[in-house]
Order: sequence, then C-alpha cells, then structure tokens
Amino acid sequence: MFRHLLKLIWKRKGRNLMLSLEILLAFVIVFAVAAFGLRYFQLYQMPTGFVANDIWSVEVNAAESKPIKGAARYEQFKRGLLALPEVKQVAFITAAPFLSHTWNTDYLVPGSETRVRAEQVIVSDEAFSVLGIKLEQGRPFDHSDDGAAATPVVLNRRLAHALFGTETALGRQFDASERDSKTHTMFKVVGLVDDLRKKGELDKPGNVIIVRHLPDVDEGLRGILVKLAPGTTRAFEEKLNRQLKLINNEWTYEISPLSALRKTMLSSRLTPILILAVIAAFLLLMVAFGLFGVLWQNTTRRIPEIGLRRAIGANAGDIYRQIIAEQFLLSTGAMLAALLLLVQLPLTGALGESLNWTVFAAATALSMGVIYLLSLLCSVYPGWRASRLSPTQALHYE
Repeated sequence: MFRHLLKLIWKRKGRNLMLSLEILLAFVIVFAVAAFGLRYFQLYQMPTGFVANDIWSVEVNAAESKPIKGAARYEQFKRGLLALPEVKQVAFITAAPFLSHTWNTDYLVPGSETRVRAEQVIVSDEAFSVLGIKLEQGRPFDHSDDGAAATPVVLNRRLAHALFGTETALGRQFDASERDSKTHTMFKVVGLVDDLRKKGELDKPGNVIIVRHLPDVDEGLRGILVKLAPGTTRAFEEKLNRQLKLINNEWTYEISPLSALRKTMLSSRLTPILILAVIAAFLLLMVAFGLFGVLWQNTTRRIPEIGLRRAIGANAGDIYRQIIAEQFLLSTGAMLAALLLLVQLPLTGALGESLNWTVFAAATALSMGVIYLLSLLCSVYPGWRASRLSPTQALHYE
C-alpha cells in the first residue's frame, strides 16, 4: 500500500510540485514562530540571578556627566534616603535592572592573547543584599577590600570559563586595558555567581562581570536602587522625590518600581514575536485556502480513477484513507526537504544559542504537528466527497 501511494504521488509530481512548495513554505513559517516562542520560553525558565520584589529604581539626571561623585556625596544620598521609614536599604549601580543600558568591555588574562568581551555592571557593596544576588563560590566585595591593589570583582560562570577555562577562577587576576595602553586596571576575582541577566527573563545569557564601585576613584553612577518595606504603594513616589530634592535640588529624578520596568521590558521583547505570529497566522490561512483548493481540484480530476477502485472492491473507507494518506506523505516529503535546509542553522551555529538543539527539536516537532493538522483539515472534506461517490457515478463522470 505504501509503495503504491508513493507511485501515485510520483506519477503526479508535476501537479504536486506547487502543493509541496506551499507546504514547505508553511512549515518554515511555523518553524520560525515556534523557534522564537520556544527560545523565549526557555529563557523565561532560567534564573535571572536577582530578585526585583519591593525595589525601586531612581535614575539621576544631571547637567554634568558625573552626577554622584565622591564618597561624601554617596553617603549623603544613602543617609537621606534611609531616613525615610519605608526605605530599608540603598545601593548604587550603573543602570537599574530591566533597563536597556549596556556597557561592554574586553578583558585579557595576563600572558594570554585571548580577549573576552563581557557586560560590565558597576555596583556599590550593598547591591548584593538589595538585589538578593546569591554567590555560588567566594564572597561579595565589602569594606575589607578597601585599599586593595586590584579592584575586586564577581564573575558569572560563563565569563570565568571563558577567561580561565577549567582552572579555578577565585583569586585570579586579569585586566581590561587596551592592547597598546600603558596603564592597566587590574581586577581580582573574589566570587562567582551562576548567572546575572540584568535585562530580565528574556535576556540571553552572556558574559557578566560585577565590579566594585570606588566612589573617590571611579566615575559617578546614575542609578540608585531603593529597597522598600513590603506593601509600599506608588503613592510613596511623591514622598521619595521630595526627599531626593531635599538632598540635591539641582537634579531631576526618574523613579520607577522594578516591577514596572520589568513589565515594559517584557512587552518590548514580546511585541516582535506577537507581530510575527499574526503575520504567520495570516500566511497559514492563505496556504490553507490554497491547499484546500488544490486538493479539491485533484480529487475532482481523479473521480474516474476512484470509480474504478470502487468497482473492483474498494469501500468508502479505503478511498477516504487513501486521500488522507497521500496528503500526509506529500506533507512529509515537503517537511523533510525543509528540514534539510533548516538543520544547517544549528549545525553551523549561525544563530548561536538562540537556536540550540533543544529549541530546534521542539520547534520541529511542533511545526510538523501543525502541518499534519493543517493537511488533515484540508483533506477531510475532499476525501469524504470522493468516498461518497458510487462506482456508477464515478465511472460515468466527465
């Protein structure tokens, strides 16, 4: 039976070519949407490395490029904010989580020519406690690191492996100087975290280095993280802004709960895939109409053939199953051809981790299920119509 169906499909290869191309196109469209969605779902399941509950972000807007400069100024902000009963902790950071700001720097291990690019996050000592960052090895930096020759840093495991391979990273030193620079900023690894995805659940994993901020040496930070008492409402924003103005009235402040920033970030990441899904649904609808029309036409042309089969003993169920089985075989061939092209993406690593083998396999299975369902729906009525013909009607059909 299987060989017979293949022969029938091959003999009508000219008619089936356009149908196969439509199915191939539909499969690629569904695969693209499924791969995007599954990758986002995969990323969403991964830990971000921090918690955002009851934390508000304050972005300082100042005329000068270094708004908060010097240990005395940081202490002034810290004491002023902690004076509010709703404020439990205060920390400083280059940019709050869920914001799109990124600072990438190249790093080099002494004696090695391998340069590794990583996202640099500069924070004050309190940031680990405020953001709930848990270390897997080592310790967070603190006042015991004051006056150290090398700036203490905490790396995520991905960056530690990129810099030092399988060797122990704790206690190792490296620098971020340019190749031709005469000055070297040395860093010392004091701790390791599993990961830190500052832009949230849909941010792809990457190399991350958390650097201790030195108020009297480094450039000023613009971000303030305020840990509030649980249950604090948005009405507190006015009170917080008033307190910030008392500390420094020359600057303006953008205040946002991290929960609101998270919602905005998720919306900006999900909007493109929702647009793609709508376009894909429209294209699939067009393909379904085309597929249904072609199947109807093919079935009509084969009425004499169907009548002959009925005359020699085939029942209505045999005809019904034949029409659907032929469509499934045709769909399978088109999808295998598409997979021969799509499998090159994870093999060559063209899309990196965005299309890993887990996502590829799941997207393939989901896409094949959708195409088989589409093929079934489009072939049910033509198959039923063909199976209802009596041998006499079919043989006399012109």
